[in-house]
Amino acid sequence: MPQSLSAVYIHLVFSTKERRPFLRDRETREALHAYLGGISKTLDCPPITVGGMEDHVHVLARFGRKITQAEWIKELKRVAHLWLTEQSQTYADFQWQGGYADFSVSPSNLERVKEYITNQEAHHRKLSFQDEIRALLRKHNIGWDERYVWD
Repeated sequence: MPQSLSAVYIHLVFSTKERRPFLRDRETREALHAYLGGISKTLDCPPITVGGMEDHVHVLARFGRKITQAEWIKELKRVAHLWLTEQSQTYADFQWQGGYADFSVSPSNLERVKEYITNQEAHHRKLSFQDEIRALLRKHNIGWDERYVWD
Protein backbone atom coordinates (compact mmCIF):
# COMPACT_ATOMS: atom_id res chain seq x y z
CA MET A 1 0.00 0.00 0.00
CA PRO A 2 1.69 3.24 -1.10
CA GLN A 3 -0.38 5.45 1.22
CA SER A 4 -0.09 5.77 4.97
CA LEU A 5 -3.56 5.99 6.48
CA SER A 6 -4.59 6.36 10.09
CA ALA A 7 -7.74 6.83 12.15
CA VAL A 8 -6.64 7.09 15.77
CA TYR A 9 -8.73 9.21 18.12
CA ILE A 10 -7.42 10.54 21.43
CA HIS A 11 -9.25 12.01 24.43
CA LEU A 12 -6.72 14.16 26.27
CA VAL A 13 -7.23 15.64 29.74
CA PHE A 14 -4.87 17.96 31.59
CA SER A 15 -5.18 20.43 34.42
CA THR A 16 -3.88 23.73 35.60
CA LYS A 17 -1.04 23.46 38.11
CA GLU A 18 -2.47 22.36 41.46
CA ARG A 19 -5.91 22.56 39.80
CA ARG A 20 -5.97 26.30 40.42
CA PRO A 21 -9.16 27.80 38.91
CA PHE A 22 -7.38 30.15 36.49
CA LEU A 23 -9.99 29.65 33.78
CA ARG A 24 -13.02 31.04 35.66
CA ASP A 25 -13.78 33.67 33.05
CA ARG A 26 -16.04 31.90 30.53
CA GLU A 27 -15.08 34.14 27.62
CA THR A 28 -11.35 33.55 28.12
CA ARG A 29 -11.91 29.84 28.71
CA GLU A 30 -13.88 29.46 25.49
CA ALA A 31 -11.27 31.47 23.57
CA LEU A 32 -8.58 29.20 25.03
CA HIS A 33 -10.50 26.10 23.93
CA ALA A 34 -10.77 27.51 20.41
CA TYR A 35 -7.07 28.37 20.45
CA LEU A 36 -6.15 24.85 21.60
CA GLY A 37 -8.23 23.47 18.73
CA GLY A 38 -6.29 25.67 16.32
CA ILE A 39 -2.95 24.53 17.72
CA SER A 40 -4.01 20.91 17.44
CA LYS A 41 -5.11 21.42 13.84
CA THR A 42 -1.76 23.05 13.02
CA LEU A 43 -0.06 19.93 14.43
CA ASP A 44 -2.10 17.77 12.01
CA CYS A 45 -4.28 16.49 14.83
CA PRO A 46 -7.68 17.88 13.80
CA PRO A 47 -9.83 18.59 16.85
CA ILE A 48 -13.30 17.16 17.17
CA THR A 49 -14.07 19.17 20.28
CA VAL A 50 -12.27 21.04 23.05
CA GLY A 51 -13.85 21.88 26.38
CA GLY A 52 -13.32 21.91 30.09
CA MET A 53 -13.76 23.80 33.28
CA GLU A 54 -11.98 26.47 35.29
CA ASP A 55 -9.16 24.08 36.26
CA HIS A 56 -8.83 21.59 33.39
CA VAL A 57 -9.14 20.97 29.66
CA HIS A 58 -10.41 18.09 27.51
CA VAL A 59 -9.35 17.69 23.88
CA LEU A 60 -10.84 15.09 21.54
CA ALA A 61 -8.87 14.89 18.31
CA ARG A 62 -8.00 12.65 15.43
CA PHE A 63 -4.37 11.96 16.10
CA GLY A 64 -1.81 12.77 13.40
CA ARG A 65 0.61 10.30 11.86
CA LYS A 66 3.80 12.37 12.19
CA ILE A 67 3.85 13.39 15.83
CA THR A 68 4.13 11.52 19.12
CA GLN A 69 1.56 11.94 21.86
CA ALA A 70 4.18 13.55 24.09
CA GLU A 71 5.17 16.07 21.39
CA TRP A 72 1.54 16.93 20.67
CA ILE A 73 0.68 17.51 24.32
CA LYS A 74 3.88 19.42 25.08
CA GLU A 75 3.21 21.78 22.16
CA LEU A 76 -0.46 22.26 23.06
CA LYS A 77 0.49 23.22 26.59
CA ARG A 78 3.46 25.38 25.57
CA VAL A 79 1.66 27.48 22.98
CA ALA A 80 -1.56 27.76 25.01
CA HIS A 81 0.47 28.89 28.02
CA LEU A 82 2.13 31.63 25.98
CA TRP A 83 -1.21 32.76 24.55
CA LEU A 84 -2.94 32.83 27.93
CA THR A 85 -0.18 34.78 29.68
CA GLU A 86 -0.37 37.39 26.88
CA GLN A 87 -4.11 37.91 27.48
CA SER A 88 -3.91 39.61 30.85
CA GLN A 89 -1.72 40.18 33.89
CA THR A 90 -4.26 37.94 35.68
CA TYR A 91 -2.50 34.97 34.08
CA ALA A 92 1.08 35.99 34.91
CA ASP A 93 1.42 33.05 37.34
CA PHE A 94 -0.47 30.59 35.16
CA GLN A 95 0.99 27.09 34.70
CA TRP A 96 -0.27 23.75 33.44
CA GLN A 97 0.26 20.63 35.52
CA GLY A 98 3.27 18.57 34.48
CA GLY A 99 1.31 15.46 33.57
CA TYR A 100 -1.74 14.50 31.58
CA ALA A 101 -4.04 11.58 30.86
CA ASP A 102 -5.00 10.49 27.39
CA PHE A 103 -7.20 7.69 26.20
CA SER A 104 -7.92 6.04 22.88
CA VAL A 105 -11.46 6.40 21.60
CA SER A 106 -13.10 4.05 19.13
CA PRO A 107 -14.97 5.66 16.23
CA SER A 108 -18.20 4.20 17.62
CA ASN A 109 -17.71 6.19 20.86
CA LEU A 110 -16.75 9.56 19.36
CA GLU A 111 -20.19 11.12 19.77
CA ARG A 112 -20.44 9.92 23.38
CA VAL A 113 -17.04 11.40 24.29
CA LYS A 114 -17.84 14.62 22.40
CA GLU A 115 -21.07 14.95 24.38
CA TYR A 116 -19.20 14.21 27.63
CA ILE A 117 -16.74 17.03 26.91
CA THR A 118 -19.48 19.43 25.83
CA ASN A 119 -21.42 18.81 29.06
CA GLN A 120 -18.58 19.42 31.50
CA GLU A 121 -20.44 21.99 33.59
CA ALA A 122 -23.34 19.65 34.35
CA HIS A 123 -20.94 16.76 34.89
CA HIS A 124 -18.86 18.67 37.44
CA ARG A 125 -21.82 19.66 39.55
CA LYS A 126 -21.70 16.05 40.73
CA LEU A 127 -18.04 15.04 40.38
CA SER A 128 -14.70 16.70 41.16
CA PHE A 129 -11.87 16.79 38.64
CA GLN A 130 -9.90 14.26 40.71
CA ASP A 131 -12.84 11.85 40.84
CA GLU A 132 -13.37 12.33 37.10
CA ILE A 133 -9.76 11.34 36.37
CA ARG A 134 -9.93 8.37 38.74
CA ALA A 135 -13.09 7.15 36.96
CA LEU A 136 -11.48 7.54 33.53
CA LEU A 137 -8.35 5.71 34.66
CA ARG A 138 -10.44 2.86 36.08
CA LYS A 139 -12.57 2.68 32.95
CA HIS A 140 -9.43 2.31 30.82
CA ASN A 141 -7.73 -0.13 33.22
CA ILE A 142 -4.82 2.20 33.96
CA GLY A 143 -3.07 1.85 37.30
CA TRP A 144 -1.85 5.00 39.01
CA ASP A 145 -0.14 6.21 42.13
CA GLU A 146 -1.94 9.09 43.88
CA ARG A 147 1.40 10.53 44.99
CA TYR A 148 2.32 11.38 41.40
CA VAL A 149 -0.98 12.26 39.73
CA TRP A 150 -1.81 15.58 41.35
CA ASP A 151 0.80 18.29 40.78
